[in-house]
Amino acid sequence: MKNILNKKILACAVWLGCSVLTPMVNAQVFPAHEVSMIVNYGAGGTTDVATRALAQTMEKILGKPIVVQNKPGALGTLTPAYVARQKPDGYQIGVVTYSTVAIMPHLMDLTYSMKDFEFIAGFGRFRYGIAVNADSPYQTLADLIAAAKEGKGLFFGTTSAPNNLAIFELTRLAGAQFEHISYKSGGEAVTALLSKQVHVIVQNPPDIMPHIKAGKLRMLASASPMRWPELPDVRTIKEQGFDIEIDSWLGLAVPKGTPAAIVKVLEDATLKAMSDPALSARMTQMGVDPASLSAKQYLDILEKGYIEMGNAIKAAKIPKISG
Repeated sequence: MKNILNKKILACAVWLGCSVLTPMVNAQVFPAHEVSMIVNYGAGGTTDVATRALAQTMEKILGKPIVVQNKPGALGTLTPAYVARQKPDGYQIGVVTYSTVAIMPHLMDLTYSMKDFEFIAGFGRFRYGIAVNADSPYQTLADLIAAAKEGKGLFFGTTSAPNNLAIFELTRLAGAQFEHISYKSGGEAVTALLSKQVHVIVQNPPDIMPHIKAGKLRMLASASPMRWPELPDVRTIKEQGFDIEIDSWLGLAVPKGTPAAIVKVLEDATLKAMSDPALSARMTQMGVDPASLSAKQYLDILEKGYIEMGNAIKAAKIPKISG
């Protein structure tokens, strides 16, 4: 009886030991097969192209294929909602951007929050600029604001937040009056400006720089915290007297509960990829500023942004999106 009992205890100890060690073993061999990287916007857009460039470099480091998939919809929030529900094993990586966790929760009722993810790293930063037609009578930001204050019925076109926050904040701080028209993509907003359906837009470098170089558009201000390297003489909104800055970042996350060792493997691979000068050059050409933010650094930016954007949205009295 004693021998039988000892065998049972030994068997139980072995089973418990295996159970405890399984996550560690899995992390040591991770990844054992291909990994999915899910983009929250459509194929061909800036976020998609930048993510695919990152994935191509990361798969060389990880030694396994990274299959990029697109799950656009609901202003970029469909992918985070999907990723949050997946098995926490590191094989489903989501592009969880600043806007989807720091901005959109203030504007939409979502099924996820920042706490539903283990963040891997931040790998890029967007820039935003206020642009008008080259033949617009508004030569400066001050000209544009003066016309809007006179109630000349100025229309501005943007996609979603944070682009629209720049003009909403100008409306609030300067007492200007703009009419907002929403577009599904930066390309649509640019087309509307070129065809003079709107007077001003707020978009990213890939959307407007080709038209600025062609002499069709003019940028009045950088809406980002920094000037654009392509247009170093164009001042930021803040430099022109208004305390307004909009920002957004690209980052990766996996579902909450993913083992820390696996998150670390993915974090190291992302940061190593971003140290590749060729990848940084490719992203810069796309109009995305390359970044190498650790998981903690990226999370700190998101948490700070959630508070700041919440205050800005409340101050601008932007209503929640219904439906």
